[in-house]
Amino acid sequence: MENPRLFISYSWSNPDHEAWVLQLATELRETGVDVILDKWDLKEGHDANAFMEKMVSDPSIKKVALICDKVYAEKTDGRRGGVGTEAQIISGEIYAKETQDKFVAVVRERDPEGKAYLPVYYKSRIYIDLSDPSDYAKNFERLLRWVYDRPLYEKPTIGATPAFLDEGRQSVSLGTTSRFKRALDAIKNSRPNAIPAFSEYCDIVVSELEKLRLDPNADPFDEAVVESIESFLPNRNEAVELFLALALYEDSTDSRKTLHRFFEKLIPYLGGENFKFLIHELFLYSIASLIRRERFEAVAHLISTDYYVPGNSDYGRDVMVSFGVFRSHMKSLEHRNKRLDLRRLSVRADMLVQRCKGVGIDFRDLMQADSYCSCEITSTTQTRCGIGGRKRSYMRIGIRQRLRFSRGPNRQLTSKELKPCWA
Repeated sequence: MENPRLFISYSWSNPDHEAWVLQLATELRETGVDVILDKWDLKEGHDANAFMEKMVSDPSIKKVALICDKVYAEKTDGRRGGVGTEAQIISGEIYAKETQDKFVAVVRERDPEGKAYLPVYYKSRIYIDLSDPSDYAKNFERLLRWVYDRPLYEKPTIGATPAFLDEGRQSVSLGTTSRFKRALDAIKNSRPNAIPAFSEYCDIVVSELEKLRLDPNADPFDEAVVESIESFLPNRNEAVELFLALALYEDSTDSRKTLHRFFEKLIPYLGGENFKFLIHELFLYSIASLIRRERFEAVAHLISTDYYVPGNSDYGRDVMVSFGVFRSHMKSLEHRNKRLDLRRLSVRADMLVQRCKGVGIDFRDLMQADSYCSCEITSTTQTRCGIGGRKRSYMRIGIRQRLRFSRGPNRQLTSKELKPCWA
């Protein structure tokens, strides 16, 4: 599939806005979109007006995103500056053509009354809203779907067997969407049923996760693990959006207990290789969401409160375990590294980094959560066994090591370079 080309039209309103646009463009390129941006493609000596006219009218550029803030709307309506020049071309294109799927407004800012800043010629049209960080993941997905011409509500194929009825196929949908929407609405609007709705969502995730259990005879097994992890991505994004909403609107003793019970109920799944990754990832994002909103008491609750594992009592093991249980070693990814000769320090960390796109949690937030968990594990392993039952051992190489060395030569770290890292 050919990478779609997208031109971003925006105003140089202020340094923060320019940095936001640059980050958006970077995330889009990392998700396969060939973004054309003046900061990258307009060089000294080029004719700025000719460049803008070409970007808007060039038939090879199938999509144009209009990043709308107050300054952009004012310059567009007043036909001032480079934005005004673009507006004259864009408005003509929009009104002249019957098919109007080349242009979309991406709202970055709203006025004091909560109305989106939009050019006059775009007032009646549907836009994509990236002004609210809590809805960023959902609306970034909308933007990607628009760029790739993959609508959010694509009509399903008639006659296809539902994935959950086919024991031989991996189910992508866990049937959580309706409960996710109900929980998100209740949390954001501080309804009395917010916590029960979130608890109901958690329970359905726990029960439906069984659909992702892998056939142990799958060959190659590591490929099945990776495919299963990728199929869970929409559900992961739902959970992250709920974590962010919970941290912002509904941090309470009850919400903390509900989140703790959710992860406690996931522990029995940790015997599966794909579940090891998915549950660890969910836990890491929950910590990152809480830290981002400075809900440190909630973080402390998830970290310091042990988790009950009833099955352990049958084997004489401790029925209470620390949060370190959520980070289990994955032999399948270790095997994948060798089988495909990837020569990566950590395939698991690579996957965490690659999947940290368009979810409202940026990589720095994930790094911070990872560091916090690492420090907590390091402080507790002096007196009790931590991940993998090792005392004072180096934690497995993770996100920070991957960040430091992934762009450099493939080599093994020395003992002096190894640092505790939970992810």
